[in-house]
Amino acid sequence: MTTVAKTTSDSVCSEAEHVVIRLFEEHRNRLLRYVLSIGLPVPDAEEIVQDVFLALFRHLQLGRPRDNLRGWIFRVAHNLALKERQAGQNRPDQAELHELVAAGHVDPAPSPEQQVAFSQRQQYLLAAFRALPLRDQYCLHLRAEGLRYREIAEVLDMSLGAVSISLTRSITRLERADRG
Repeated sequence: MTTVAKTTSDSVCSEAEHVVIRLFEEHRNRLLRYVLSIGLPVPDAEEIVQDVFLALFRHLQLGRPRDNLRGWIFRVAHNLALKERQAGQNRPDQAELHELVAAGHVDPAPSPEQQVAFSQRQQYLLAAFRALPLRDQYCLHLRAEGLRYREIAEVLDMSLGAVSISLTRSITRLERADRG
């Protein structure tokens, strides 16, 4: 009987490991970007991502629900990141945050004039983004990471309608800011 129990336990553990590894490979970069967007330094954000996947492994080992695991990992990451930020950990300075944003938008060979115009536009949009309410910023980040409205609602504990309104309002404000 102990052999049967051990074999069953091994197969659950193995299955849980496979699920965690697959989800880690699919979502680690998106999850890291989202946690960074909350304002944590890279080392802290990386640690939170690791903690999320350890929590996922425990969640699966305990036989808990497997519904919408992508939404589940983003919600856990969101909560851990907020807790870490509220604990008074160091936030990245403006230069580091600017580098993170600029890293995703680098044009390989822009002219100096294009570089200046791009930098000014980026700073202006970043200022407009930061002027948005925090919840709207979170909605935009999660949507940019590919989460559906329903998943965003679950992660942020909002209604589906509130997510829709938040995203529509935020995008409109950013478009208006971009036009001048």
